[in-house]
Amino acid sequence: MLQSDGPGHDELLSDRQRIRAHWQPVLDELSQLGAQALVGRCEEAQNLLHENGVTFNTYEDDPGKLRSWQLDCLPFVIAPQEWERLEQGLIQRTRLLEALVADLYGERRMLTEGLLPPELIYTHPSFLFPAADDTPPPERPLVIFHGTDLVRSRDGDWLVLGDWTQSPSGTGYALENRITLARALPNLYREAPLKRLAGFLQAQLRSLAALCPNQREQPNIVLLSPGPGSPGYFEHAWLANYMNCSLVEGADLVARDGQVSMRTLGGLKQVDVILRQINDPWCDPLELRGDSLLGVPGLMQAARNGEVAIANALGSGILEHPALAGYLPQLCRRLLGEELQLKGRDSRWCGDAGNLEQVLAEPGRWWLRDVKSPALLIRPETLSPAERDRLHRRIRRQPHLFVAQARIEAATAPVFNVKRRQLEPQPVNLRLFSLVEPDDIRKLPGERHYRIMPGGLAWVGEPGTPLMESRMVKDIWVLAPVPQPHISLLRQAHGPIVVTRDGQDLPCRVADSLFWMGRYGERLDIRSRLLREAFARLLQEDQNESGDSLIPDLFTALELPYPSPEELAELHLEQPTRQRFKQDYIFLRHRLLELFSEEHPDGMPWLFSHFLRNCRAVRDHLGDDAWRTVNSLRQKFNDMPRDQGAMGGQRHLEGVVTDLAAFFGLCNETMPHHYGWRFLDLGRFIERIVCSLELLKLALLTARRPGIPLWEVVLATTDNLTVYRRRYRSQLHPSAILDLLLFDETNPRSVGYMLRRLERQIERLPQPENSPYRNLETRLVIQASSSLHLVDINRLSDLEHSSEARDALAGLLDSLLAPLSELSNAITHSHFSHAEAPRQLVTMQSSL
Repeated sequence: MLQSDGPGHDELLSDRQRIRAHWQPVLDELSQLGAQALVGRCEEAQNLLHENGVTFNTYEDDPGKLRSWQLDCLPFVIAPQEWERLEQGLIQRTRLLEALVADLYGERRMLTEGLLPPELIYTHPSFLFPAADDTPPPERPLVIFHGTDLVRSRDGDWLVLGDWTQSPSGTGYALENRITLARALPNLYREAPLKRLAGFLQAQLRSLAALCPNQREQPNIVLLSPGPGSPGYFEHAWLANYMNCSLVEGADLVARDGQVSMRTLGGLKQVDVILRQINDPWCDPLELRGDSLLGVPGLMQAARNGEVAIANALGSGILEHPALAGYLPQLCRRLLGEELQLKGRDSRWCGDAGNLEQVLAEPGRWWLRDVKSPALLIRPETLSPAERDRLHRRIRRQPHLFVAQARIEAATAPVFNVKRRQLEPQPVNLRLFSLVEPDDIRKLPGERHYRIMPGGLAWVGEPGTPLMESRMVKDIWVLAPVPQPHISLLRQAHGPIVVTRDGQDLPCRVADSLFWMGRYGERLDIRSRLLREAFARLLQEDQNESGDSLIPDLFTALELPYPSPEELAELHLEQPTRQRFKQDYIFLRHRLLELFSEEHPDGMPWLFSHFLRNCRAVRDHLGDDAWRTVNSLRQKFNDMPRDQGAMGGQRHLEGVVTDLAAFFGLCNETMPHHYGWRFLDLGRFIERIVCSLELLKLALLTARRPGIPLWEVVLATTDNLTVYRRRYRSQLHPSAILDLLLFDETNPRSVGYMLRRLERQIERLPQPENSPYRNLETRLVIQASSSLHLVDINRLSDLEHSSEARDALAGLLDSLLAPLSELSNAITHSHFSHAEAPRQLVTMQSSL
């Protein structure tokens, strides 16, 4: 039986414990499924989120720290009448904040008239004094996109918890939640009369395009992200891909001559509009925080010149000041001539002497925020007496830096507990979004209209709980009178469209990440194959103690130190002879299993973390199926047992090899074969050639135990064992191995084939203009190919008995390794270094 949790407002049940009318159709549909089926649908939703890589974290280098949303299958339902009131209040709030920020960076009447204390504004880190030098143009809104956090109180009133105006996050997650639940509960979502979300994102894209300073028909819009280390990077990549704009980082952009351009393989490309996901102080190290590595030097000057539009405008972060909540009612009356419709939580700025004494006298009533660390919530009731005294001294020394916020008793909403298979009442926070209508971007402030996203993002937690700390999120349903039509961002173009295929607009950083994604992926594949062979040989030797050991040579190939005779002697000390082989087995197995440890500096998790970081950096360039294989790999490394044996390690590595083959196969099948794919291919084949040459050098020249068993390992590691057996069907011979792995250009795993492929790919990369000479990377590949083509093959025919043949092979392998080892640096210098020609800033005039 459904019951609310004590007195106060509940979203599902009325005061008489009856289900509210707008919830009844949803519950009826879910009840038809039954508890068991609903649990299965919830699990399906989680699997979909996992497959799509919906994660958030701060430590992208650690695969185990990546978290996925826990998505509740039960939405947060809002009735049409309730939504109308919310919608009007949110529109008014956006109008008020737009008028306020225009005043603070313009005439500053709210300060001169005493409606706002100057100390409250000027001491906030997001009030940008460089932005206050120029009056903002009235025909361009400073805030076009605005997020508002709300909660329902126990009394049933909506209270605003805070505003997000710098880089509001959540729209991408909201739409992903909607898409996921629509797939997990198709009948419910198909028949439900709810308003759709995609039209809001379509309008947001049109609003960004309308901001273009020169009103170009197809402006260059970019989404500026802090990078893969950002907790919300999944959403940044998702939005960039959904809205068809370039995902860039600060290093991808350059400000020159008052304009902002994007560094691409084809040169600098002017940027018209920046949708930023970086907070104000970090956007321009030239005029703001000098220690910022995220921003673009000169960005503020370009914005002043009107050559680039930034959404939202730099300086809008002052509207996130938590103390403004206490002043907004009187500001609304002054700026709009209206009463504030959506009240904020009771907030007191401690810079006011009366507020300070009240806050210190009632520590149990207030939670505190430090203006310089607004994300940190200070709860005095959890502090010891000594800690509370230190806090009070801090507040008295700098009262203007602290804001007190009254605690809120929240209403409850239904949440489906999968383990208990029942609905439970929980407090829920909401984030809703507003937008300036695209057609009104160029209108004066009083003439603009706004739209509210008919839905948003909800999360379970006490009022004010940060979104990223919640254990569960919910979709928000805004009911409509009738089912709404599907809306897509893919629409019919009206008029001609410029068709392009060359891919020269690819940012250099993306090309760099694709290149290293290929290198680390191939390195991970080869290391997995070698380690798998090492486990197999170790298990075989456990069955046959008399065989010659390949393990020392496999340790060399894996770059692992093999135990010295002294270590082995100490290991065998006081051990019976019949037990020594078992002791060696256990010791060597432990050494190999260390490569699964996250603490190992060159272990498998370390390699995968570098591969994953580069995959995340190009998330918007990977297909959905390719990304699912990345998540399958991530799950394998997250779930990898640290105490597995040799056979368990083998099975784990077989899965890794299969997923990597699937990933690169999907990239080859789904990525356009332009510059991005070429750099991925170059990275893979440079790594594969170098590793193949090192393996041949070990197996044929430097091995402790050369011969058929080791040659077989080389063929298995390069995935050529089946080809060799089908072709020769006889005992292994070095000459045949060399032909297959060096000279046979029909074999995709041979050095000859790979050199030809590298040469073709390099020829198709952007080349310097007006140069009649070959670039360095082309010359290096030609040098390696010449060494291979000009070798006297007869001199290599008797490797087992001729030192001259061995010397000739050593010379050949070295002559191949030398240029190929330099090739990566040459490609980096030519295409990824972002080097620019020096410019003379001062004209020097000499006197004769």
